[in-house]
Amino acid sequence: MTSVSRRYAAATSPMRAGREDAKAAGPVVLMVSGGADSTALLLLAATDELDIDDGRGLARIARERLHVLHVNHQLRGDAADGDEAFVRELCASLGIPVEVVRVDVAALAADPATGDSNVENVAREVRYAAATRLANRLCEEAGLPRSAARILTAHTANDRAETFFMHAIKGSGTQGLSSIPRRRNRIVRPLLDRTHEELCRLLRMRGIAWREDATNADTRYLRSFVRHEVVPRALERNPRLFESMAATCEILSDEDSYLTQVASRAFRALERRQEEGLVVLDGARLAAADVAIARRVVRMAVLAARPGCRLDSRHVTRVLELVAAGEGSATLPGGVDARVSYGMLFVRARVAQASVATSGWIEVPALEGMAGASSVLAAPGPEGALLLAAGTLTARLREVAPGSDPVALARAHAREWEGASVLLDAESCGLGPLGGSLWVSSPEVGEVLCPLGMHGQSKKLSDLLIDAKVPAAERAGVPVVRTGDGGRILWVAPLRADERARVTDASRVLLELRLVPTRQ
Repeated sequence: MTSVSRRYAAATSPMRAGREDAKAAGPVVLMVSGGADSTALLLLAATDELDIDDGRGLARIARERLHVLHVNHQLRGDAADGDEAFVRELCASLGIPVEVVRVDVAALAADPATGDSNVENVAREVRYAAATRLANRLCEEAGLPRSAARILTAHTANDRAETFFMHAIKGSGTQGLSSIPRRRNRIVRPLLDRTHEELCRLLRMRGIAWREDATNADTRYLRSFVRHEVVPRALERNPRLFESMAATCEILSDEDSYLTQVASRAFRALERRQEEGLVVLDGARLAAADVAIARRVVRMAVLAARPGCRLDSRHVTRVLELVAAGEGSATLPGGVDARVSYGMLFVRARVAQASVATSGWIEVPALEGMAGASSVLAAPGPEGALLLAAGTLTARLREVAPGSDPVALARAHAREWEGASVLLDAESCGLGPLGGSLWVSSPEVGEVLCPLGMHGQSKKLSDLLIDAKVPAAERAGVPVVRTGDGGRILWVAPLRADERARVTDASRVLLELRLVPTRQ
């Protein structure tokens, strides 16, 4: 969020002077394609003054700070190679180092693992990823924090207006309609107040040519359609279109920034669980939130579960409809599942977890000393562990000295861990002081247990999960600890132990089981 003093104070104001001296020495990465706008950016950065938001206002950039990045997308054959050669020659003439990255974007977009078949989107991601890597490396070599770097793009007032119209045509919220921001983190766009036509005139005056991309004239692409069909008609109505739209975009950008801050606080207050590929929000409280904030919270949740997911307004609306109804599910782009169940909104991405087990044997190591040798509750024995999709399950033995009250110990342990860990009678679990193995797997159809506290009454495992309000989509991931493969249930983690494995006054060796979630 930008304050009034920061936005409107003069560049030479004492309020700004010296505020970011460290950043004024950081590397400046120029993203140069070879087109007119990026060629003008390179020329201006090398010979003129630019405001790159490093605390100095409009100022010359030290030559040693400049580095050029050119990404060859390999989409236009010889023309793309010609762009690369042009950028190399221009950088050599200006004495500025250039790094060229060659990526087969078409092949990358065709790969299902990429998750996006849109060539333009993939090319954009490739460019910014390459710029980020270069900026990080330069900062590391200079011994500077990453925040000291600046990545400059050549977006102009034309680009800003075109992006506004594109988002309006497709349907967008405030963030999309605010178009291209002047700065996002380290990415700065110092040419937003200049038009493409101004930059072309500048290059002609300096006698510098530039490269033209033939695809820019193909109106089958939305941006080209807007550029050649929509903007010219709008300019007929308002010759100062770029100026007026820039002012509109600035207002929308500032308001979007403020609302994003408010939504971020709401997101943190509503979040109940988050791990890789999963975000759980309090659906009931989200349903009571202001719709303007709720929309943003939903977007944040989806992006937290599936970074890079591209949502349209209709997708967000569908999720909010589920939240209002209190139940239901919807499939979102990128394989994201949104589901409302038991008052919670579950946003889950299809994250591959082939390396994470859902079942397996857990070894329970033997006690290190002779049973009965201690006078108090002894230090626990070595710990066995099993990594599961739900978290890490651990198991170890503990000895209770004669004369102690093992039942009281088990109750105190249960209160302390609030169900995440239990103490059971080791002998009833088929274990002794020498330890052994237990089988852990998902719930099975028709399984029955005797839940602790029900005095020996049996209950279907499926009913236990329903009563505990475990969403249907998550029930298969609940770890069930058994005496063996196909053996009796000991603990449904972290919900309930079996009555037959409870600690009694006669218990002398206890089994401690604990489930540590993937992310707490």
